[in-house]
Amino acid sequence: MAEQKAYRVLLYYKYVPIENPAEFAAAHLQFCKELGLKGRIIVAEEGLNGTVSGTVAQTDAYIAHLRQDPRFADMPIKIDEADGHAFKKMFVRHKPELVTWRLQEKVDPNKLTGKHLKPKEWYEMMQRDDVVILDGRNGYEYDIGHFRGAIRPDVDASREFPEWIRKNFSQYKDKKVLTYCTGGIRCEVLSGILLREGFKEVYQLDGGIVTYGKDPEVKGQLFDGKCYVFDERISVPINQVENVIVGKCYHCGKPEDRYVNCANPECNLQHIVCVECEPKHKRSCSKECEEHPRNRYVAEQREREAMELAASRS
Repeated sequence: MAEQKAYRVLLYYKYVPIENPAEFAAAHLQFCKELGLKGRIIVAEEGLNGTVSGTVAQTDAYIAHLRQDPRFADMPIKIDEADGHAFKKMFVRHKPELVTWRLQEKVDPNKLTGKHLKPKEWYEMMQRDDVVILDGRNGYEYDIGHFRGAIRPDVDASREFPEWIRKNFSQYKDKKVLTYCTGGIRCEVLSGILLREGFKEVYQLDGGIVTYGKDPEVKGQLFDGKCYVFDERISVPINQVENVIVGKCYHCGKPEDRYVNCANPECNLQHIVCVECEPKHKRSCSKECEEHPRNRYVAEQREREAMELAASRS
């Protein structure tokens, strides 16, 4: 049996009313900092959504703290082992919504949402002829990994989904629609939007891609590529049976699943780059970014060369 890693990453959400969310956020931030956690947490009147990293002891203490609150006593918490912190800082922010939809008429997942499917049910349903699979994430998340046969939404933010659905997805109203996202939170509302738009049968993957990848029975099958995550890891493997690379290098088109941030600090465009093109293009997305005076890749190379020179002289 593999030895347990020293750190863990927790991913969780729950749609439940929170009174005085701004006060809750301030107190929660203080508690997380005292505990030594790092991550991002959103608090809204409609609930709680977070991803945090810490040692096993720190995350155990945090889970115990959440469980003491009746509102979160039964909240599912996904746990990933890690070699270190997945974040650099700790943020707890009060926002109007857990996911930015900006709907004129809000969807309450406790009243309107698609039917949840467990991993085995999802795996079996995906293979039917009368279903259509809709990726509930942004296009750049799809590009590095997705369920086989899923439709790629041409959106860069969740708030763009309603219009995209009306213009590009309405022809599937007679189909069974399967929706999925990273941890499940976006599909709680997205599936409700689909139902409100007139789709008759809408399902969502319970716990999202992350839970699906950990299921001991399906073992992440039929998910190709890697799952994009919003922390320092950038992406994580899901399919335990086969490794299919679906991403393509931004520069040469070679199959690749490495996302990097453009080395130009004024750009930071996240793009897929192979190991050969990274030094060739100075980890940059354009010629202009390669030549930027504060290019981080160039600075890192200079620092490495200086350290090697100093070591050779000692």
